[in-house]
Formats: sequence, C-alpha cells, structure tokens
Amino acid sequence: MSKVFAVNAGSSSMKFSIYQLPEKEVVSSGLIDRIGIGDSNIKIKYADQKFTEVTDIDTHEQATEYLLAKIKELGIIEDFDEISGSGHRIVAGGEIFKDSALLDDAAIEQIEALADFAPLHNPAEAKVIRAFRKVLPGKPTVGVFDTSFHATMPEEAYLYGVPYDYYKKYQARKYGAHGTSHKYVSERAAELLGQSVDNFKVITAHVGNGASITAVKNGQSIDTSMGFSPLAGLVMGTRSGDVDPSLLQYIMGKEDIDYDEMIRILNQESGLLGLSGISSDMRDIEEAANDGNERALMTLKIYYQSVKRYIGQYIAELNGTDALVFTAGVGENSPAFRKGVTDNMEGLGIKVDEQLNESVSEGIISTEDSEVKVLVIPTDEEKVIVEDTMRLGDIRN
Repeated sequence: MSKVFAVNAGSSSMKFSIYQLPEKEVVSSGLIDRIGIGDSNIKIKYADQKFTEVTDIDTHEQATEYLLAKIKELGIIEDFDEISGSGHRIVAGGEIFKDSALLDDAAIEQIEALADFAPLHNPAEAKVIRAFRKVLPGKPTVGVFDTSFHATMPEEAYLYGVPYDYYKKYQARKYGAHGTSHKYVSERAAELLGQSVDNFKVITAHVGNGASITAVKNGQSIDTSMGFSPLAGLVMGTRSGDVDPSLLQYIMGKEDIDYDEMIRILNQESGLLGLSGISSDMRDIEEAANDGNERALMTLKIYYQSVKRYIGQYIAELNGTDALVFTAGVGENSPAFRKGVTDNMEGLGIKVDEQLNESVSEGIISTEDSEVKVLVIPTDEEKVIVEDTMRLGDIRN
C-alpha cells in the first residue's frame, strides 16, 4: 500500500492531503500557515485524531521538512518508502505548461520564471517542490497547473483588444484560474447525468472567496471569466472583478495613490467587502441582508448580477448548454446565492426546484422540466492532483 501527497502551497501557507492507494482515500490532511511570519499554526488530521502546534516556521523548505518528519512521528507513515510521489498545485503555467507535468530541475526553473504571472505563489510553490524532491529523492514530483485546463481556449477567447505585439512580446493574454476545479466538476456533472464528456456542454461556476466561471465544451475549456490574473471577471470576496481602466485612473488622481496601491485595493479591499462595508464572507452579507441592511442587499444584487452576466455570455458562446454547475465555498453551501443567480432565468431554460436547492449537497437541483440541468457538486481538486500524479509518475498502487 503506497501513499501520494497532494500539496497546495501559498505565499505563507502550505495545505496538504495524503491519499492511500489504490483506494484514493484521504488518510491525513492539514495546514501549516503563517510561514515566515511567526507563530505558525500546524494542524494535522489523521484517523480520528488531530495534532495542533504553534511554533515558528521560517521558510517553505522548513515547513516541508517539519511536515514529513511529523507524519512519521505521528505514525501516519512508518517509512518514507511508503510515499510513491507528490503532486503540487501551481497557479501559473503560462503558455509553457498546457497540461500537468512531471517536474525536473529545468521545469522547476520554468515555474520560477513564470513568477511575473503569480508573484505570491509560483516562487513559494517552487521552494516546496524542491524540498519534497530533496526529502524524497527519486520519487516522481508532478505539477498540476491552475491555468492548464484553459489552454484549449481559442484565440478569440484569450486575446485582449490591445496591440497584438504585447501578446507576442510579453504573452499578455487571458490565462484563467481554478482549472483543476472546473475540470473535476465538469467531468463529475457528465457522470451524474449519464452523459459522455466528449458530447457535453456545461457552465461551471466555482464561487468561493475567489470566483470564476468557465464554459466547457466536450471536456475542454473554451472561455473563462478570470483573465491575465485572478483579479478579472466576477465580483469576489475582496476582489473587484471587471472594472473600466479609465475609472482606475480617475480614482488614482482623486485619491493621489499610485498603481501598486490601486492594485492592492482592487485585490484586498474591493468586492463584497468594499461594496458592503461589512465583510468579505458571503454568510455575513446574507445575515445583514436578512436583517434589512440596505448596502448588504445592494451588494447581493450586484454579486448575483455579475454571475448571471457570465452565465448568459457563455450560453451564447456554447450555443446552449446541457448543464450549469455550482461549486466551491459559496456555490456549494449557499442556497440563497444559487436562488439569487438563477431567479428569472426561465427564458434561458434554467429552472431551480426550491426544495432541492435547500436540501441537495451533491446532485441535481433543477426542476424536471428545466431544459438546463442545474447541479451542486463539491469540488475535489486534490483528487485531480493525485490522479495526475499517478498518471504521469506511473504509480500503480
């Protein structure tokens, strides 16, 4: 019996799951956060137990070495030989990585070279990958890229209306994100509906604190709402989504702020938080709206509208759709959000059953006469990472 790691490293954190093969069952999961900040929180779940500790973890390399030593100490593994490989979520693959990839030194250097596209994530992810390769020499290490699922988008979807030379010189284009999630839920939707992925049109709405919508045709992404960076597209928890660039110039002049500060505000102080003045958490906004808070009600209307807009656009691009899928934190857990988005969409063939919407955790929530099947599907990005690690690492069991 062997095990595979699924690792998701952020700028100051590292999440992980350990899967037992061949069952692909999670035997342990956890998080190390505040890396390099001090008072790092370590949380490791295994069996029916939970290990927690607060200590200083200064680097991602140290976090990796700590984690691997701790899972052995806790008896989650007896020997490192049990670990058959590791799969790593990587935010930006640019135009280099159009699929998941087996990583060697040259590939890791390419991941670092793509730091301009994800400056907070790619460098940290490269450090963790190197640390795993050091502790687990000879074991396959696989990179699974947020952007690779969207590599099938046609030029008319990924090019911007700016001089073409910017694309040729700097790869200035739409890349999208959340690709692993969109891939998983689109394939799971086809499975639940008894349809072939190769003859299936679906719109997938990954809506959490970060959010994106993707149009998927025959198993391939043909358009997605996030752009060159994860800032574009929908209104999100703290991100603005689409904004007229001239408005930014106007605000910068009025507030006397520079470009970097404006981008920080758009990423960290906008979206639900900026509109409501209450919170970036959908649950807080819904609670305030239920209490009659006018700004919260306005915020919800804007939020729903931004999602509706992209669903309508992608129905047009797909020339109709077989299904609409809601996933991720808000998409999976907020019936009010799903109702707000799908209300008054009967003209597009979308009808949601109110009782199913309130009760179903995975499956169909649309009415029997709805032309478009609407589903809730919990995402499982880690499972995709493990499957790609097994495929590319030639891991059997």
